[in-house]
Amino acid sequence: MNPQVFVVGIVALALSSAQADSKLFASDRAFFETKIRPALVAHCYECHSASSEKVGGKLLLDHREGIRRGGESGPAIMGADPGNSLLMDALHWNSDLEMPPEEPLPDSVIQDFAIWIKRGAPDPRTGTAPGLTEPDKEQPSLWSFQPVAEPSLPNVRNADWPFNEIDQLVLSGVEQAGLHPAGDASPRVLIRRLSFDLVGLPPRFEEIEEFVREYHRDRDNAVATLVDRLLDSPHFGERWGRRWLDIARYAESNGNDGLSRNPTFPHAWRYRDYVIQAFNDDVPYDRFLAEQIAGDLLPAKTAAERDRLKIATGFLALGAKPAKAMNNNFAMDVVADQIDVIGRGVMGISVGCARCHDHKTDPITTKDYYALAGIFTSTETMWGLAANEKLTAPPTDLHVLEAAKPNLPPKDFVETVLVLESNTGKPKPIPKSKWETGTPLAMGVRDRKEPADCKINLKGDAKKLGESVSRGYLTGFTLSEATSVDPKQSGRVQLAQWLTHPSHPLTARVMVNRIWLHLFGSGIVRTPDDFGVYGEPPIHPELLDYLATRFVENGWSVKQLIREIAVSRTYQLGSGSDPESVRQDPENLLLARHNRRRLDAEALRDSMLQVSGNLNPAPAAGSLVMHRDILVNLAGSLHQASHHRSVYLCYLRNSSPPELAAFDLPDFREVKSQRNDTVQTGQALFLYNHPFIHAQATVFAQSLNSSSSLYRIQEAYQRAFGRTPTESETGRALSFLKNSPDQESAWRSFCQALFATNEFRYID
Repeated sequence: MNPQVFVVGIVALALSSAQADSKLFASDRAFFETKIRPALVAHCYECHSASSEKVGGKLLLDHREGIRRGGESGPAIMGADPGNSLLMDALHWNSDLEMPPEEPLPDSVIQDFAIWIKRGAPDPRTGTAPGLTEPDKEQPSLWSFQPVAEPSLPNVRNADWPFNEIDQLVLSGVEQAGLHPAGDASPRVLIRRLSFDLVGLPPRFEEIEEFVREYHRDRDNAVATLVDRLLDSPHFGERWGRRWLDIARYAESNGNDGLSRNPTFPHAWRYRDYVIQAFNDDVPYDRFLAEQIAGDLLPAKTAAERDRLKIATGFLALGAKPAKAMNNNFAMDVVADQIDVIGRGVMGISVGCARCHDHKTDPITTKDYYALAGIFTSTETMWGLAANEKLTAPPTDLHVLEAAKPNLPPKDFVETVLVLESNTGKPKPIPKSKWETGTPLAMGVRDRKEPADCKINLKGDAKKLGESVSRGYLTGFTLSEATSVDPKQSGRVQLAQWLTHPSHPLTARVMVNRIWLHLFGSGIVRTPDDFGVYGEPPIHPELLDYLATRFVENGWSVKQLIREIAVSRTYQLGSGSDPESVRQDPENLLLARHNRRRLDAEALRDSMLQVSGNLNPAPAAGSLVMHRDILVNLAGSLHQASHHRSVYLCYLRNSSPPELAAFDLPDFREVKSQRNDTVQTGQALFLYNHPFIHAQATVFAQSLNSSSSLYRIQEAYQRAFGRTPTESETGRALSFLKNSPDQESAWRSFCQALFATNEFRYID
């Protein structure tokens, strides 16, 4: 019995003007606007734009076609290979083309250009001639800036079909298209779907059998009881917390200086644990956001609560930071990351484009950007020495110097940290045994002593300042009540209040769309991080607003919203459908069936651990790097074998956990609420050859209890798939085992083959 054979096609990327004319992915557009355009404006336009006194080398970089056409030396970019790019040669100073001519750009900026080219150099600029852009056109009002309106429920012909209001809204659209919903999923399929969606683990065979019996006895009660049990599981927070960590660009190292170093964030794990616990406790989403944006400024009844609120502000401190020594815009780049996580992470809209100019399409101005920027320039971000900044000690605090190596032998260094003494301000080594018992250290933010408004950075350059802008928020829509910034504080408290105001048009819509995305595989808005002009409008606007309204009415409870969706008939549909429905609605926009989905990286690894019997279900303590206040050499690895849930693995930027890396992990550099879903040769090779797979298959085979091959096969199928094998499957397995001279190896291969099957790796 051999594992399934995967057929993979390799698609070559081609750069052409046609690509830019098509709709770009929201993440590609955001990357260009926040990383590439500001660098071009700041460092290249002086000599390579239509406004230049003399265009250097006849190369224009202020226009999409100019980059592709190139100058006297040829096209600046050839294909998606940075190594075959004149632009990259010039940035690296690898040839006679040394750009900019004064000194090389920071390594982090050069790395951004390399990533951009690998992505196909997506460029949203639409000028009609070199150096010129199309004049701004009056844009229609943006749908997502309109108030959330609770819809009236439509009449449906099949009034007995809906279980709740969600079903009524969905069925109306299906009936108007002249179609019918698919049949209900079987109880075996449904419990597996619910288990993976809510806790990220497969149900055990005994649990499936019990649910099937209860389902046939009383379907509604069986489903509701199962949903409540899964929502109450501590594994719920591990599953849904991991999804929020993607949005929060959580990682345990900086990974953004472009060198061989990767400064660690030894205390980032505290934020991870905060997020997991918040989802388990069902902290209302409005409170959850307030804690992460302004936890240090919120009242606390106990010291433990004060610590928890400070840890929550890691949300604003966790971003990848460029090396300060090589970046004149360092402080504003940190602010740009914080604005981005508020913009795309919370509101689902990119604000970063307005750093250099008024947004060309969305109703966001440069003044809006710097109104927000003032809130974060009035905020001090605490991350230690990961970016070579110099810390000074306040009168009563101790701070870890996270990259300053003490004069100690290497073996002692790992067990020691440096702190600044509160009375002298001088570094002092403290052994781990002494400081471990002393808010604990954490990444986070706090208000500066003298909050102040921010001045516009002309063309995004922090050295060229324009007028000052009062701290505030976006002006493209208004709330039912005004919220003004407290001049004595940074304004983060008021920002959180503004974001979570019941009449805010974006915050609730964005979150309920992401919850729907994780339960159905596709959002109602299929660009979940872009609710702007270039994003897709909602497929079911009435359904989106119904869910957003319910979310706020029910106290912003994530668990309550998940429960309402999970008990709907729409969620409980089967993934199969009649040919006519598939023909008319191939992308399932009408939600007339459920979407079949592949397990994500964490669920796949955790499932293998559980099925093999190797999973340690207890939360992991801390992190592998929690005592490693050092610069990690990427030639080595800090990863180590772990049997805890995948959320507790060490997530270093530029060095993902090897058990997960093949299956579309994000790069942790930017907001990412929807991961890519690719088919690559590396995935098949992982399933065939990776030591983790071999180890779990070996343990799985050894843990099969029966001495009879027949019963061992049955047990293997029950654990892997939650069912007994068919007669045909049993026969093939027995034949394979009988004809194998090495029984131990044969059983391992048999178990490995089960891991590789579609039935194991997909959810119906």
